[in-house]
Amino acid sequence: MATYHDEGVVLRTIRLGETDRIVTFATPEHGKVRAVAKGIRKTKSRLSGRLEPLTHVNMMCWRGRELDVVSQVEVVEHFKAIRGDLERLHVAMTMLEVVDQVALERHAMKAMFQMLVGALRTLEDRLSPALLGSFLWKLLVLEGVGPSLDQCVGCGSDSELVAFDPGEGGFLCRTCRRGQSVGTETVILIRQVLSGGLRAALDQPPSRATAESERLAMLAAEYHLDRRLRSAHRGAEISTVAWQGWSTTIGLDAVPADQVPDAEAAPSAGLTPGVGPVPAAGGGSPPLAS
Repeated sequence: MATYHDEGVVLRTIRLGETDRIVTFATPEHGKVRAVAKGIRKTKSRLSGRLEPLTHVNMMCWRGRELDVVSQVEVVEHFKAIRGDLERLHVAMTMLEVVDQVALERHAMKAMFQMLVGALRTLEDRLSPALLGSFLWKLLVLEGVGPSLDQCVGCGSDSELVAFDPGEGGFLCRTCRRGQSVGTETVILIRQVLSGGLRAALDQPPSRATAESERLAMLAAEYHLDRRLRSAHRGAEISTVAWQGWSTTIGLDAVPADQVPDAEAAPSAGLTPGVGPVPAAGGGSPPLAS
């Protein structure tokens, strides 16, 4: 079997047999990769603790017909601050779930991978109330289904945009309004995020605009995926900073246990010769790089 090296972010894991797990990675060169981590659930496994959801790794895999096999792993970033904060974890798991649904196996996804790592590094540093909404909007643009913000998608006029309909693909004026009502500040914020003003948007304090932007981005993402985002809706009392004071929370499906990172993490294991250098944690990718 041929081997390959790549970076990866662990999206989720599934138990396989008594001692193995199937690990799903987002990688820049090989797209979404599903690989078996053999013996990972054994107490003496060298892979134990290194292949948890959220972990950014350098890895070597054997290529298989349907599932690859993880050979060696070196941890780049554990994102410990995210794991220790329930609100940050909620945001991170939602981002992982969306990428898992959007990414294609064996198709390179450099821009999406850089955006995911950049968003996780921003989240590790601080919980911006505009982060999750910004990530979802930019991901939708990357997928070619971003919202129309220049004019009403109903009549094409340049009138004030006051509503959003994911089925129409964008925002609507007062004459065509249907779907979700939208405040002027929210439209301005989304335009800022998608027109090069992301850093300034991420510095904004919690507001109705940040909460509304996240809610609408979630609606658009779920419409595009044609499925409910379980991570985004879990827990009756969990809410992001953007939602605090602005919306009620609704208890829905819980995230499967396999998608929640374990509490303990083992030290990194070295890779065999030939693996590229490990990027410095926190460096390299700007927030939501695309």
